Amino acid sequence: MTTFEIEPGRLFVGGQWREAADGARTEVVDPSRGAVVTTVAEAGAADVDAAVRAAREAFDSGTWSGLSGRERGRILHRVAELIRENADELARLESLDVGKPISLCHAVDITNAANDYEHFAALAHSLDGAVRDTPMNALAYTRREPIGVVAAITPFNFPLILAGSKIGPALAAGNTVVHKPADETPLSALRMARLLQEAGVPDGVVNVVTGSGPVAGEALLRHRGIDKVAFTGSTAIGRHVAAVAGEALKPVTMELGGNAAHVVFEDADLEKAVGAIIKAFVFNTGQFCMGGPRLLVARPVYSTLLGILGDAVPGVPVGDPRNPETVVGPMAGEKHRKKVEEYVDLARKEGGRIVCGGERLDLDGGYYYRPTVIADLSNDSRVIQEEIFGPVLTVQPFDTEEEAIELANSTPYGLASGIQTQNLARAHRIADRLQAGIVWINDWAMLDPAVPFGGVKDSGFGREYGPEALAAYTKVKSVVVSLD
Repeated sequence: MTTFEIEPGRLFVGGQWREAADGARTEVVDPSRGAVVTTVAEAGAADVDAAVRAAREAFDSGTWSGLSGRERGRILHRVAELIRENADELARLESLDVGKPISLCHAVDITNAANDYEHFAALAHSLDGAVRDTPMNALAYTRREPIGVVAAITPFNFPLILAGSKIGPALAAGNTVVHKPADETPLSALRMARLLQEAGVPDGVVNVVTGSGPVAGEALLRHRGIDKVAFTGSTAIGRHVAAVAGEALKPVTMELGGNAAHVVFEDADLEKAVGAIIKAFVFNTGQFCMGGPRLLVARPVYSTLLGILGDAVPGVPVGDPRNPETVVGPMAGEKHRKKVEEYVDLARKEGGRIVCGGERLDLDGGYYYRPTVIADLSNDSRVIQEEIFGPVLTVQPFDTEEEAIELANSTPYGLASGIQTQNLARAHRIADRLQAGIVWINDWAMLDPAVPFGGVKDSGFGREYGPEALAAYTKVKSVVVSLD
């Protein structure tokens, strides 16, 4: 197995690299081997305070917000170029840190991260206001202005992409940022800090504090110098984030948990549908908020499709993420694999039938779990109603469109959903009634920075990507000039 040396990471504050104030450090583990690969500084409250102060000073100085949108866009374009120029290193870091297959890192993570910055670079000079027609003898117009200092708190599953989806629009709008990556997966965030600096982002505009959620994350969330919080993570933590931010009346956008339904009708092209179904639940080893872990199948094709999946899923290549042939790598950590095991054991107790998988894979000491398909569970099963966040697919039959819609909308979540049908009218009809922020038809995980995504219900609020995301990082000011 090929490895490469990772130097110990430090905090990036005010354009400088520094150790934590108390010297604390934490280990970074390669989930494919269960081995420590390096350590990074573990920020405390004093370090978070220093980072927020640096971001505030940079914002107030106007070194970034005072630039024109076109100038900010030019620098963000350079960030995208540097991501592509350093694609091999970034892909290796992401694969080592998260356990992602290296081919997935190149095809998805690097490509989308570069596209994120490129997209928001193009939008940076599109922020404008509007003249409003009023009966007053006055000129009334609006301005869109940056909010200020943004706390970007990102999860472990897509570190590079989800950082870019927050930092990109925040910078395009003229804000400054303090980024706290997941404590498990900090490596690409630290490398991106160097690339942002190399691209010309002024000191203090982007700061990175690595550390735990309960300490560094909580200090960042509660800091009075933060003007907006952008959070991606679990629904449980999201509730806490929203409550704390609400105490200080800080605006929040949050993408939270998901438990998407993938609805297959009897007229679907099953050969094509199977590929989308498998991708939807094994993509990123199932650690994907917008994954499709609940499969709803029209009864006439239920048995046929279940048989196809039982034959096809065991053939999905699972193994070393550095092998370009690997499709499914390890879980990001032992606690994540243990959670999946507990849900599969619960499925057995609740009467579920394990069609395939249902066990861990012992390989190189890593945290692997075989892709698993489960049938015969009732809809009130916890395995169906709760977010597992692993390579597990439950399969349920339905008899009518109404029943399919009812089942699809029956969980507390509403982040994504999917439909397999060759009937265009049906596709639009069902999409209209699904409670989800994004609906895919005849494929899964079709994402582009131009297309907004986000949740409803317990999956959060606000949107990432698209001009909708950029608007969330600005505030509107009205100016009324008397003409008397």
